[in-house]
Amino acid sequence: MSQVIQFYGPADEYGCFSNFAEYPIRVDGETWPTSEHYFQAQKFADAAEREAVRRAPTPARAKRMGNDRGRRLRADWESIKVAVMREAVGAKFRQHPELREKLLGTTDAKLVEHTDRDAYWGDGGDGSGKNMLGRVLMEIREELRQTPRTPLRVDSA
Repeated sequence: MSQVIQFYGPADEYGCFSNFAEYPIRVDGETWPTSEHYFQAQKFADAAEREAVRRAPTPARAKRMGNDRGRRLRADWESIKVAVMREAVGAKFRQHPELREKLLGTTDAKLVEHTDRDAYWGDGGDGSGKNMLGRVLMEIREELRQTPRTPLRVDSA
């Protein structure tokens, strides 16, 4: 059985795996403060709604906005949400070399978002959840293994 690495809060040892960790990502020509901002914004078809979420001052606020059912969810959300998460997480770990190394450094460990607050993206607190964020991270880790690292070019002065 492989090692299990649990994460949840951004301040934890593996907190950089959290979507609340403050690593900006660039997707579709826009910079998003966190992967949580991007994910939550994609729930909406309306560009103004997405922009409002992008400008949220914190990832927690972005999440509250994304979960506000006074805002109209896009009709296809349930069918695309995992693909959107893959896009967000993939961008984060491709765009931040230190995060890529941290993820690759987990080798074959099972990655688990450990929380009783979410039984879909997390483990439900007792292991009964789907742990979809952990699964997405492990998929991205495998993709990164298959992608050659490009050496940093140092220009001489």
